[in-house]
Amino acid sequence: MKINLIGKHKAIINQPFTTHKYQAWPTVAKLKNGKIVAGASAFRISHICPFGKTVIAYSDENGTSFTPPVAVIDTPLDDRDAGLCPFGESGLIVTSFNNTVAFQRKINAERRKEGSPERAYVDAYLNTVSEEDEKKYLGNTFRISYDNGVTFGELHKSPITSPHGPVELSDGRVLWVGKADAEEQIYVYEINTENGSMKYIGTINLDGIKALGRIPCEPYMIQLDDGSLLCHIRAHRYTESEALTIYQCVSVDGGKSWSVPAQIIDDCDGAPSHIMKHSSGLLVATYGHRRPPYSIMAMFSRDGGKTWDKNYPLYSNNVSWDLGYPSTVELADGNLLTVFYATDAKGEPARIFAQKWNFEE
Repeated sequence: MKINLIGKHKAIINQPFTTHKYQAWPTVAKLKNGKIVAGASAFRISHICPFGKTVIAYSDENGTSFTPPVAVIDTPLDDRDAGLCPFGESGLIVTSFNNTVAFQRKINAERRKEGSPERAYVDAYLNTVSEEDEKKYLGNTFRISYDNGVTFGELHKSPITSPHGPVELSDGRVLWVGKADAEEQIYVYEINTENGSMKYIGTINLDGIKALGRIPCEPYMIQLDDGSLLCHIRAHRYTESEALTIYQCVSVDGGKSWSVPAQIIDDCDGAPSHIMKHSSGLLVATYGHRRPPYSIMAMFSRDGGKTWDKNYPLYSNNVSWDLGYPSTVELADGNLLTVFYATDAKGEPARIFAQKWNFEE
């Protein structure tokens, strides 16, 4: 496989004129009207901070340029990970999750010097979050639009979360594979797109992953042409880069039961994964590699995920491990657009970047 990068990667969600410059954990999707939408956690001051808002930006120009970001999920807590799921003729689901006030205080005390302006700034904001607000908004969240993301309905709660969100199936149902709160367990739910209610479908058996001392999380699923479901799961040990890898499993009964997850890339080669089906029939998965040279990688499957041609770099920076969470769409001209976050240069905050590319067999 030969990778052809089209031009240089460019920042598409970037806030250079504010203290809140840090942007991360994006997803890109193609709406039914042809627009490209990118989501991210934006308006942050760091990787862990209480100021995150889940935002979206649009492109009418085949991914060449994007509108400024606007907030879709903006609770008093730390809104992270923007998942996107187009559905129906004009539907769009935006997903997120957040952290407790206690966790935010702990990280602030550990990572910022006592007496520093940044530490005082974070503590001052956290003091404004009431127990009632935390109880109301804490958890995994999503909002639904029926007009391609122009307007959104009420904030819904979810028992599960994942970085890139749910997926619409060929029959119009929307399934979400995600990790449960405070559990090392991954479940499958169906979302009722009319009212936001969720119905339990199945559970993925993670015993084999856990037996190796690894933490399973951050899954993503795609439906194959034969109707089966293919799921990738991130796994790691407590040290971020240690054994950061991807497991794969399959369901042939609509997500009720799953094959035993099997590791598909080497330890430390990266995660989490996003999968898309190319018009050629190939599956294209993109994932972050958080060891030098710190890269965004692609892999390809010609046989529905049975085997993968792995570790094709789309981007590298040799600067920071703080990057990843790529996702990919096929553009109207046949090229691919991968959106990811990265710390692109020393002293710079993380931003949301896009890279156009294509491949030759």
